[in-house]
Amino acid sequence: MELAIILMMLLIVVAIGAIKLSDQGLSFPFKRRTQLLTPVERSFLELLERAVGNKFRIMCRVRLTDIISLRQSTNKKQGKVALSRANGKHLDFVLCSRTDMSPIVAIDLVHNAGKEGYKTNRDWFISGTLDAAKIPHVRIKVKSGYTVEDIRGVIDAKLAPLRRVDTSLPALDAPTPKMNDKKRPTRPIRSSRPVAA
Repeated sequence: MELAIILMMLLIVVAIGAIKLSDQGLSFPFKRRTQLLTPVERSFLELLERAVGNKFRIMCRVRLTDIISLRQSTNKKQGKVALSRANGKHLDFVLCSRTDMSPIVAIDLVHNAGKEGYKTNRDWFISGTLDAAKIPHVRIKVKSGYTVEDIRGVIDAKLAPLRRVDTSLPALDAPTPKMNDKKRPTRPIRSSRPVAA
């Protein structure tokens, strides 16, 4: 009788173990996503790829802690609090150096749709962290009609101060502006008054 009870308990334990290890169990309730990026992120990524060309590598959905680290002199308690706070934050896109994959520019998309929107309010922790790490932070509102030149101009404007310090940063290739025949200068090129002798 005791042997039957022991065998029954052993059978129950084996059955429970088999259920836990099977794909139908609750231990791994995951399935594959249909797409990695939203349609808005995907279309912006295409614009971004055309804007930067082959000058930078583009990384998507990067955790903030992947591109920053603590300073050597940081207090342990303060560092632990800061890292735990930064751990839950992420950036939509990061432009990295092609040679050593160091982060150059962080880009966040701002989407005003819905009640709360998506990153509509500036996250001061992210901005402060990136400023301290000397990584420019670009926030671009999601809207249709952006051109490659618009995106290139925004990124170049953020990189201009860094280029003064680090001359190895590549410049984005801007197409030469086309002069429209109908467009005239908005201010005089030279004065119409005679020069006093």
